[in-house]
Amino acid sequence: MAKRDLTKLCTYARQHGALHAKIIEPSSVVASPWVRFKCQFGCDGYGECLTCPPYSPTPEQTRALLSSYQRGILIRGGDHVDITQLAYQVERKAFLSGFYKAFGMGSGPCRLCATCDVTEPCKNGMEARPAMEAAGIDVFQTVRNNGFSIRVLTSHQCRDNYFGLILVD
Repeated sequence: MAKRDLTKLCTYARQHGALHAKIIEPSSVVASPWVRFKCQFGCDGYGECLTCPPYSPTPEQTRALLSSYQRGILIRGGDHVDITQLAYQVERKAFLSGFYKAFGMGSGPCRLCATCDVTEPCKNGMEARPAMEAAGIDVFQTVRNNGFSIRVLTSHQCRDNYFGLILVD
């Protein structure tokens, strides 16, 4: 995998709304069980969609996934950017560029359907992706490990504090 190809994907992400996009090592991504507890005991969306706990990958599954990649791209959202949709778009671009293992994760609950029928397979399985936090990723530590600043959100209007991850090989 050529670094210039990944740099092109970073450029693509910025052209489509990312404030920043950076090539990272998957070993810098932290997955921990406490993150899913925050979803279960702190998010009113728990169990409401197939991309969130308890349906999303566990931290153990996420660590196994991370270990099968050599590179990733961490993206920071900009104003009015759906970071999960952008992560999917970058993943798709990577796949079509020959990175057949590309897989993206975004932030927050899935917004592809008004409501999710968790008793049926996902109606938007081609585009639906788990949030990093839904898969047990400690977004704060991961972001800091890669040189970005991050703060606790005090309102939903702060769009530039959302991150996505695209694993690429």
